[in-house]
Amino acid sequence: MSIVFHWFLPTNGDGRRLVEPATAVPGTAGGQRPATLSYLTQISLAAEDHGFEGALTPAGPWCDDAWVTTAALAMRTERLKFLVAFRPGVTSPTLAAQMAATYQFHTGGRLLLNVVTGGDSNEQHAFGDWLGKEERYERCGEFLEIVRGLWAGEVVDLEGKHLHVERAALGRQPDPIPPVYFAGSSDAALSVAARHADIYLTWGEPPAQVAEKIDRVRDLAAEQGRTLRFGIRLHVVSRDDAADAWTAADRLLDGISDEEIAKVHARMSTTESEGQRRMLALHGGTRDALEVSPNLWAGVGLARGGAGTALVGSHTEVADRIEEYAAIGIDEFILSGYPHLEELHWFGEGVLPVLESRGSWKRPVPVAAGMQTGSIADGGVSFGVVPGERTAPR
Repeated sequence: MSIVFHWFLPTNGDGRRLVEPATAVPGTAGGQRPATLSYLTQISLAAEDHGFEGALTPAGPWCDDAWVTTAALAMRTERLKFLVAFRPGVTSPTLAAQMAATYQFHTGGRLLLNVVTGGDSNEQHAFGDWLGKEERYERCGEFLEIVRGLWAGEVVDLEGKHLHVERAALGRQPDPIPPVYFAGSSDAALSVAARHADIYLTWGEPPAQVAEKIDRVRDLAAEQGRTLRFGIRLHVVSRDDAADAWTAADRLLDGISDEEIAKVHARMSTTESEGQRRMLALHGGTRDALEVSPNLWAGVGLARGGAGTALVGSHTEVADRIEEYAAIGIDEFILSGYPHLEELHWFGEGVLPVLESRGSWKRPVPVAAGMQTGSIADGGVSFGVVPGERTAPR
């Protein structure tokens, strides 16, 4: 089966570095790019043109709302699906099921759902959610049980430990039912994933660690009589030459001091998220030895939370690493890079053709035919002249 690729929509803004200065430096390319609908449309259309299946949008108080943003983008695109991240703790399950059904109806079935239980209590408190981590996963399981029932056309009565609905029903079921993507590395998270997820997601750990996690989730799902697909979240820095890629990766940390890195590490070390702790363990808060596995760079995690690793190298090397992850069971790749528009083109023009030539990836739609420009030896094409219809020299 062909590998599936998704890109990422930076709904909190973008830039050429992991952390951009508040004001651009005159004479230097860079500065903050706001997440305008126009800019996000450029990324979405480019992802669509390169053959990506979908695009992930994050959830949190630090970014724009994923539902509203992607609904607008759906009207500006034709095929691209949107992997909408949302938090079950701050939305009624009946309302969420209805929103998904409405989204599918108006977009022609282009919704994918990324359920974010929430690994940080402080952020959850900002949304008015005061449950502890273990209780949040309990509630998430009840939430998905209700939603699945509603999507199946059932009238749902459920009185759980955290959620209670009576005579819940929908006037319209989603068509198709959106697949549920789910991430989390704790025991509680893996249990919910095994029972309710369609695609289990992990951040970009070294292949051996990813394989161990996949095996564990696969076994838990088998106990429930279920089979899951698996996805991974990674950044990418891909260039024609490997040395250029590593130079570009190092530049992502330009302007970020060791003191700032130490502050980020100290703050992230207080997280309740097991996945975040595993990311922090890869770099230890230092710039030393950031290549934690061949072509896997942990530098992103020095300055940002969440997915903290990138595949760095030549297009062929990055394709090799992707196939290595695919060989251990990864079906879908959710990728990003800085800036997201430019890095999307590097990957789409460099890595995807390599994978396509090997039969690892199948382009969903044919590439549009370009203009014929002729060869250099042939003199190229001058304005108003096409090959085969050249006029005599004047």
